[in-house]
Amino acid sequence: MEVLVVTCTFPDHEIGWRISRAAVENGLAACATLIPEAKSIYRWKGRIETANETAACFKTTRDRFEALRTFILKEHPYEVPELVAWTVSDGSPEYLAWVEASTRRRK
Repeated sequence: MEVLVVTCTFPDHEIGWRISRAAVENGLAACATLIPEAKSIYRWKGRIETANETAACFKTTRDRFEALRTFILKEHPYEVPELVAWTVSDGSPEYLAWVEASTRRRK
């Protein structure tokens, strides 16, 4: 099973918490780690912008990624939210097995 780490930023901690919690409750991610007070600098519509955001790091599987992406994009208030996934090339076998078991589709 291929494990992914997915990052996303949110405009505030409450929105990040709500979406992250729902993703875990619905088996779309095994875990979501929220990092409050992230400072973002980015180009948007031709201007350099800054924002205080909450960053989230989701742990999921390739099998569940499309459902997680669809859910986050539906719930997210940004016009173009950051949503980036990386494949985990190695890790603790027990942790990777836990991610897979925690995101297995329920019957």
